[in-house]
Amino acid sequence: MNELDPVIHQPVRLRILSALTAIRHGEKLDFVWLRDVLGVTDGNLGSHLVKLEEAGYIDVEKTFVARKPRTMITTTDKGRAAFQSHVKALKAIIGGD
Repeated sequence: MNELDPVIHQPVRLRILSALTAIRHGEKLDFVWLRDVLGVTDGNLGSHLVKLEEAGYIDVEKTFVARKPRTMITTTDKGRAAFQSHVKALKAIIGGD
């Protein structure tokens, strides 16, 4: 049986990876959009993104557009695989797999 991933299991991080894996591999989500969809603060989202980035599950790209900072986030292959494994473990717990 797959094990739950303690990095992903935290609810906000689970929701972040859910959103990121719902888009095509290689596509990116904007920090502001993700913050608004999740209903979290900048600081809260930022701290969760750091944890996911340290685990190698996401890549964060910071640029400037018209002199304004813009942060884009995407999953890594490792992050997608970890998320799929975590979902499989959750399904096994609830009897769906």
